[in-house]
Amino acid sequence: MSNDVLVLAEIRDGAPKKISFEMLGEGQRIADQLGGRAHAVALGHGIGDVAATLAQYGAQKVFLADDPSLEDYTAEGYTNVLANLIKQTEPALVLLGATTTGKDLAPRLAARLAVGLASDCTGFTLQDGELLVTRPIYAGKAIATVKEEVRPYMATIRPNIFSAPEPDTSREATVENIPADAGQIRAKVVEMIKEAGDRIELTEADIVVSGGRGLKAPENFALVEELAGVLGAAVGASRAVVDAGWKDHSYQVGQTGKVVTPTLYIACGISGAIQHLAGMKTSRYIVAVNKDPEAPIFKVADYGIVGDLFKVVPVLVEEFGKMKAEA
Repeated sequence: MSNDVLVLAEIRDGAPKKISFEMLGEGQRIADQLGGRAHAVALGHGIGDVAATLAQYGAQKVFLADDPSLEDYTAEGYTNVLANLIKQTEPALVLLGATTTGKDLAPRLAARLAVGLASDCTGFTLQDGELLVTRPIYAGKAIATVKEEVRPYMATIRPNIFSAPEPDTSREATVENIPADAGQIRAKVVEMIKEAGDRIELTEADIVVSGGRGLKAPENFALVEELAGVLGAAVGASRAVVDAGWKDHSYQVGQTGKVVTPTLYIACGISGAIQHLAGMKTSRYIVAVNKDPEAPIFKVADYGIVGDLFKVVPVLVEEFGKMKAEA
């Protein structure tokens, strides 16, 4: 078995997602300690151009499975192709993103290969040649260190935890086309309905502005959206807002929604139930706006504003707007 690290590059609209670059950076760091190399694998259709991009971010070899049957993600098809590649190349570690795709694919792939899986990981260390993985458990209330004993090790990485390396246009990678044997796919994608507009993906955003039931009515969510627009941020929501029908479930941040790790998270009118904290607690900086000084959100916030959000948020919009105009 080799000491190489294999990264599954997620492709959207013909280009690698940000999480792919973050995994390559961390994968290369681990591979250096193991004495191996970091490679990438990309599945899809008409994706030949992604190899050059992945090389710029550190992939020394790019495995490409380019076939019409792989144009849309299917758990069965992707598992079949990846399982065959992993058996053939025998990497020490396989990394996938803790994304919608990764969370669906990784458990199936681990079961096919009869190996363990560490999910939603936030740190990796090597100790006496063994890989130790750090991951939050119990809705983020505790941090576990997990030892993987069966190779290939397999893990999913939480987005925005690791820094992507600076791209180097002088880098080149060996490209190897692999069999796109998707096998029998019993569930196929019939249609992809994309949301209108250029909405920023929650899990990849550097700044997230979320609103809770403190907004009192769905039309007041425009305050959150206005602040997000000024900051170039993604818009999130608490479960209470989603359950009330103010926003679609795709906006929900929390244990039963999306886990986000932005540089800046601004919570407007969110009390901070443990389920919500589980989805944003690992943000680098947290700003909370709430009129209740005893709200649980203030226990995790780096900066807290105790006040009426209907007065505070417009001031934030105005001040950030001035800063943006002066920049």
